[in-house]
Amino acid sequence: MPEKQLSQGGLKENCLHGPRYMVFPRPASPCSQPGGVLRRLQAYKRCVRLVESGELRSDRASETIGLLMLEAHHLPGSALAELATLFVELIKGGNLSNAKSLELFSTLLTRLASSKESLAYGKGELTGEEFKKQLINTLCSSRWDHQCVIPLTNMFRDVPLSAEELQFVVEKVLRMFSKVDLQEIPPLVYQLLLLSAKGSKKAVLEGIITFFNQLDKKQKEEQQVPESEDLEVATVPLDQLRHVEGTVILHIVSVISLDKDLGKELIKHLKAEQQRDPGKALCPFSVALLLSVAVKHKSEERVFDFLKASIMKSCKDQQLIQGSKFLQDLFPQQYDVPAIILEVVENSAFGWDLVTQGLMSLGFSLMESYEPKKFLGGKIAEASCGLSKMPAQQQACRLGTNILLETFKVHELIRSEILEQVLNRVITNAASPISHFIDLLSNIVVSAPLVLQNSSSKVTETFDNLSFLPLDVVQGLLKAVQPLLKVSMSARDCLILVLRKAIFSRQLDARKAAVAGFLLLLKNFKILGSLTSSQCSQAIGASQVQADIHACYNSAANEAFCLEILGSLKRCLSQQADVRLMLYEGFYDVLRRNSQLGNSIMETLLSQIKRYYEPQPDLLPPLKLEGCIVAQEDQIFLQEPLAHLLSCIQHCLAWYKSTMHMCPGPVEEDDEEEEEDSAGFLENLEEILDSITRRMIKSELEDFELDKSADFSQSSGVGVKNNIYAILVMGVCEVLIEYNFSIGNFSKNKFEEVLGLFQCYNKLFEILKEKAGKNKSALLSKTPRSFLSMSFVSTLLTALFRDSAQSHEESLAVLRSSSEFMRYAVSVALQKVQQLEETGQTDGPDGQNPEKMFQNLCKITQVLLWRYISIPTAVEESGKKKGKNISLLCLEGLLKIFNSVQQLYRPKMPQFLRALDVTNDEGEEVEINVTEKAAFQIRQFQRSLVNQLGSAEDDFNTKEALSLVTLLSTLSKLLDPSSSQFVQFFSWTVKICKESHLEDAPCCKALLTLLFNLHVLYKSPVGLLRELAQDIHARLGDIDQDIEVEDRSHFAIVNSKTAAPTACLLVLAQAEKVLEEVDWLIKKLNHLGSETSEDSSQASNQIQSLEKAIILQLGTLLTAYHELVQTALPAGSCVDTLLRNLNKTYTILTSLIKHYLQVCRSAPGTIPGRLEKLVKLSGSHLTPQCYSFITYVQNIHSESLSFAEEKKKKKKREDESAVVATVMAKVLRESKPIPNLIFAIEQYEKFLIHLSKKAKVNLMQYMKLSTSRDFRISTSTLESTLQEHNTEEAENEPDTNQTGTAEQACENQEPQKKRRRKK
Repeated sequence: MPEKQLSQGGLKENCLHGPRYMVFPRPASPCSQPGGVLRRLQAYKRCVRLVESGELRSDRASETIGLLMLEAHHLPGSALAELATLFVELIKGGNLSNAKSLELFSTLLTRLASSKESLAYGKGELTGEEFKKQLINTLCSSRWDHQCVIPLTNMFRDVPLSAEELQFVVEKVLRMFSKVDLQEIPPLVYQLLLLSAKGSKKAVLEGIITFFNQLDKKQKEEQQVPESEDLEVATVPLDQLRHVEGTVILHIVSVISLDKDLGKELIKHLKAEQQRDPGKALCPFSVALLLSVAVKHKSEERVFDFLKASIMKSCKDQQLIQGSKFLQDLFPQQYDVPAIILEVVENSAFGWDLVTQGLMSLGFSLMESYEPKKFLGGKIAEASCGLSKMPAQQQACRLGTNILLETFKVHELIRSEILEQVLNRVITNAASPISHFIDLLSNIVVSAPLVLQNSSSKVTETFDNLSFLPLDVVQGLLKAVQPLLKVSMSARDCLILVLRKAIFSRQLDARKAAVAGFLLLLKNFKILGSLTSSQCSQAIGASQVQADIHACYNSAANEAFCLEILGSLKRCLSQQADVRLMLYEGFYDVLRRNSQLGNSIMETLLSQIKRYYEPQPDLLPPLKLEGCIVAQEDQIFLQEPLAHLLSCIQHCLAWYKSTMHMCPGPVEEDDEEEEEDSAGFLENLEEILDSITRRMIKSELEDFELDKSADFSQSSGVGVKNNIYAILVMGVCEVLIEYNFSIGNFSKNKFEEVLGLFQCYNKLFEILKEKAGKNKSALLSKTPRSFLSMSFVSTLLTALFRDSAQSHEESLAVLRSSSEFMRYAVSVALQKVQQLEETGQTDGPDGQNPEKMFQNLCKITQVLLWRYISIPTAVEESGKKKGKNISLLCLEGLLKIFNSVQQLYRPKMPQFLRALDVTNDEGEEVEINVTEKAAFQIRQFQRSLVNQLGSAEDDFNTKEALSLVTLLSTLSKLLDPSSSQFVQFFSWTVKICKESHLEDAPCCKALLTLLFNLHVLYKSPVGLLRELAQDIHARLGDIDQDIEVEDRSHFAIVNSKTAAPTACLLVLAQAEKVLEEVDWLIKKLNHLGSETSEDSSQASNQIQSLEKAIILQLGTLLTAYHELVQTALPAGSCVDTLLRNLNKTYTILTSLIKHYLQVCRSAPGTIPGRLEKLVKLSGSHLTPQCYSFITYVQNIHSESLSFAEEKKKKKKREDESAVVATVMAKVLRESKPIPNLIFAIEQYEKFLIHLSKKAKVNLMQYMKLSTSRDFRISTSTLESTLQEHNTEEAENEPDTNQTGTAEQACENQEPQKKRRRKK
């Protein structure tokens, strides 16, 4: 067909027969002739349309496109441009149906880019490369059919693209994400990632993360909105979204394995974005992606460091914002990285297998990096209060625990690995605090008890190391794995074997661990006939499974097993006191959990007490104390904790009686013998306790070889023995007090015996107290722990103070007649509460049961509150009697209780406040408003404080006022800052501080601290700081003695006795907190300024609001410092702190100026007027006064040196060098902040000069010329020296001139005094 154009039908027929039969006009249509080019062009166009029509089979279409691609290199540039334009039109019109034809399009674009011809475009001409760029720009600006997005993205991989063209393509594909079907997103992401090998990695990753972040947010919003028929279902199902996200993560990880730079870019991008907008950078999808990349590509260290830093930053920022109303108003929406990570754990349940390993590693890394700190006494820092009050490191550790626990619940495949790693850390890190790992292990076992069976070998391996672990670790570990011992005979046998070996170990800790393990087994392997856990007064702990999974073993086997253990434990009764003490404390719990072991336990206790009991009824004393001690060489040790033994007997007796009374059912014949035995044990033990009671009351201290003349020093063996005897006797008396009160049933005789026992106790207590005062020994002055149980203390206090029953009046009058006994009862309650606050538990029964402890706290609080409110300290007569005022003790107890409840039982605070409300109907189950209940309690203590502040100076009780303010501060934490009750309490506090002329420094400090704590939750405290600074200035005077300060009294609490250092240091501390907030805001401002956000108007508004807030805060703060730097502060902490604060202020001012420098560089323009006013304020009201203050401080230091020199002349030669050295060191230390402050001022002025040049505004016009610190002429000092010199010359002149010279000197001196600024 040399001269004839190809018809569409003929071309179609040829194409249908395949390319080898296809007639192509190559020889007759040479590209060197215009006609040939035209015929080829028509052939190309018709072939493309034919392929796109869908009439060809796919294999024929592919072969056709392949042939066209082979011939494309013969086409001239104009033909290439026309064909490429054809493809663009097809794509714009949505007529591109066959993705195969895009291979030809990519070839055309590639050939076009290499064409050197000038191509017509519009009215001008373009090169091939420029024409290609225009085509790509047009293509990316037009509408794409959603079906062609993936093929187009794939096509661009084969096209050479410049950076700008690649950016066009990437942005277009990212915009198309929302248009394509969700199921098509994973392959599209994969193609886009492959395309990113050419560049724009950051844009690709950012677009993918932003897309899924928006989808997640939309999903959350729709879940929060209740379902409605009017709402259209716009989003995809949650499970479908999660599966798509998981597939995308898999694609990204696989591409990163081919392109390592993509992984580096991911971490780099998220780090940079986290500084600007953490909420945008760290979302569930991006965190999951990071964790997957970390594990797959061995970059855990970098990723985990970044995540841990982000977590800590999030926690600290949250604490900072939640502690300031000023910041809350600026940042109403807060990002929460810990919540995001926990959301990743939840999302990983949808098949995100790549994430699980990273989550586990992150969880352990957090727990190890931020483990709890151990304080003195072994107490571990814990807080069950709200997360906002918890330290950031502790929040991070808690997050690690939650990550592992939730991951364990969600993913079965990884459970064994988590469990093994936890057990490994328990063993290897036992020397450091591992309570968080023990808690995690316990929670893991509760969530999936049978998982231990799969890891029983690891658990038994752990048992082999029990002897080498601390006691608390052993107890926690055994409690956690208790369910395994009930279902695995091999594990139980292994544990028993280990414990038997340990019980004969040379190491005391190993023997104690063995006792703890055996007692735990006795508690949990019940014998048939024992009371169920619901009948026991203490429920089984959280680490035990509620289901009765040990039913597979019969009761007879359990009984033999338990009796065998009891036999092993009896051998421990001949070991050290610590081992015996553990037994006595554990027997009671064993008896309640496994009541069928009662006879064996009671028999053991009876035989043990008989060793120390004097059976003859008239012999005094009734106990053989000499058998309770043992001598080793020159040292004496306690061998038998006799009081603990009696306490165990007393509690077991009480429990036995109560259970026999509760369960008086018919007895079977087989059990008659056991009942007779138990009755015999009970009778014998009761007789012994009654006999000891009678004889203890009759005994004198001399009977125990204890009296006032006895030696109680710790340096001699006799003194140690007497101390041990005294503590044993006091403990026995306390045990008998509880026993007789409990069985007395309000009998007058029994209460008289109780009082007699107390008198014996009190005599010894007074002797020990007196000896401790003389010897000043810490061991003697420490009050021994009381043996009264917490439940008995609550019962005793209720009877003493609240029992108004007529039938009890006569018997209770016996106890109420003794003020020492009443004071003793309240003191023991305080001791118990303090022990609970420090260790989380108390001695005695139910001491480790949180629910019982909470109930007892409620009862004790009711009594103490009633007693304090009903009988104030002013009413109570305390002057004539020794000891503390009972009402004051009650107030101290209330303060400790409220602190303990907030620390240990914060979730139960509503129930606690409800229990204190005597008007509350317990039958009503209504929602408790904590703020209202707390406000009611606050009002009671407000009245007490007002009465105390209004009392005469002689009647003012500093300790009570201080306790009241501290208690009010504690209760104020329960108020909602947005409530009217909070505002009322805040207004009342302001009024008290303004009207109370309080000269007591501790009370002033407490009130001002309360005022600041409330003020920051209400609004910014800078205005308050300015008023207080003015008051301090007025009270202390000016650094220039000739200037009289205007008396502008705002707060009466600031007076001459409290202004410095109390009020001054508090004001400076609060000002420093404001500076920290401003510094944090400036950093936020810098990050916002560097962000190129799509919504520039919103970002600009936020930046303007931040700038305004920062300048207002600094401006008001400068006025406060303006007052303080002119105040004649005493040398010492006030001056040092003020100098440091000024240094920090100028540093922050410099940071603000640097921010505006950056703004001027990026967008030249005028600076805001607010900044100009701030600079003017700093130049007029702060910098000159700072230099005057520096001179004042140096004068103080020179006076100190002069005073030291005078002292040196008066002292002996051997002392003079030490005195001078001390004073010199002090002056040098106090002078150190001065050069730092001067440098900060000069840096501030330096950057002001830079900003003036950039902004074309002369900011330095407001700054006065600063004093040169290297060479300074003090005018007043110079004139004074010259005057002295003139006076000396006048004395040498004739007498006739003396009078005139003296008059002249006087005239010269008067104005000099006015200018002088020496103190």
